[in-house]
Amino acid sequence: MFEDTYKTIAGPSTGSYSEKRSKFLAYAFPVENEQQIKSYLTEIQKKHNDARHHCYAYILGPRKDAYRMNDNGEPSGTAGRPIHGQLLSKDLTNTLVIVVRYFGGIKLGVSGLQNAYKIAAKEALDAATIIEKTIEETFEVTFEYLQMNAVMQLMKDPDVTILEQRSDFNCTIRFSVRQREVERIVTALKKVGTVLYI
Repeated sequence: MFEDTYKTIAGPSTGSYSEKRSKFLAYAFPVENEQQIKSYLTEIQKKHNDARHHCYAYILGPRKDAYRMNDNGEPSGTAGRPIHGQLLSKDLTNTLVIVVRYFGGIKLGVSGLQNAYKIAAKEALDAATIIEKTIEETFEVTFEYLQMNAVMQLMKDPDVTILEQRSDFNCTIRFSVRQREVERIVTALKKVGTVLYI
């Protein structure tokens, strides 16, 4: 069956891990776009401006097609990749995890770093509430006032959410539809008005 749901986290969460006096503080955030990601990165960098490293990974989009890993000065593949691995292991998207490291004076080596970043990220994600969301598409329907009853009947469908409604010479409703129900709803609406994909 066509998959039109994805998993993300309900709200911010934190976790931590210590290894040989190095402290790893992890922050997980639900995100919708790269602008939000930049904002959270700036916020955490300001909060921990005395830390040596601010490493992160994120995945965006219902299809998980946008992602990034950043080692922020740690040896290549020792920070961003294990953080990203934790997002994948929990099947999450639209999620950012930042791990801040305070260096304790003792080097951990490649495997030690990978393990520490992995555990810190896991702690933050384990503390988060994981939720399932449906993939939706947004449309606009324009119709004459006389068609109001027919349109509103379709708008009552449990897979439809009204986002905005305007009435002047013609009536316009902007709405979202669960992806797998798009064809059914849009076909019915086209019989009473003009449907525009947004």
